[in-house]
Amino acid sequence: MGYPNSGALFKNDNKTTDKHPDLNGSCEVDGKKFYISAWLKEGKNSGKKFYSLSFKEAEQKEEDRSQAVPEKENDKTDDLPW
Repeated sequence: MGYPNSGALFKNDNKTTDKHPDLNGSCEVDGKKFYISAWLKEGKNSGKKFYSLSFKEAEQKEEDRSQAVPEKENDKTDDLPW
């Protein structure tokens, strides 16, 4: 990664809808890694542009994957008669 308490954002080349972030990247804060997503927005009253940010702890994302239903349990082909 880089230096402690720092990070980086990059243009999201995989953006296909407005819901996907314009930028994404990662950072490290107090020894914990976070993923960052950023959307370019415009203030309703001021018209000024700003970035809205979302942070997700990297370990949390990995835990989410490990709690997913195993593929075999999710396979519906066992109900087929052949």
